[in-house]
Amino acid sequence: MEIQDKDVRVDTYRSSGAGGQHVNVTDSAVRITHLPTGIVVSCQNERSQIRNRDMAFKVLKARLYDLELRRQRERLDAVESAKKDIAFGSQIRSYVFQPYRMVKDLRTRYEVGDVDRVMDGDLDGFIKAALIARAKGQLDRAIVDDDTAAG
Repeated sequence: MEIQDKDVRVDTYRSSGAGGQHVNVTDSAVRITHLPTGIVVSCQNERSQIRNRDMAFKVLKARLYDLELRRQRERLDAVESAKKDIAFGSQIRSYVFQPYRMVKDLRTRYEVGDVDRVMDGDLDGFIKAALIARAKGQLDRAIVDDDTAAG
């Protein structure tokens, strides 16, 4: 993960903690603010400002990586929630072999009387009907059967 210099603000300050001969002498603590996301990381564990800075950048990279993983997970969850359940009533096409022979796309109302041709892979008519319905903005709407709408 690459972090641009223009995207961070680095502040140094005196670390707090137990006294000693280095107390109030050096500004060894480091606070890094990632401006695009607002993530703030600070480190004051080491005596050296350079080591504190390196450690703070490692923590910042880890938090940015975690943030990106959460965003990807949210995008995948949004895609998954849009999927329909595999259940009765959520089918796309119905294939009737007896007493008559017909294949009907329930989303577009496109029908074919030659079931064998469709079973052999001739889906061009269904694809064309779906593309036309999507272009008109009708494919995403739930289609109610004529007999259930009347009753």
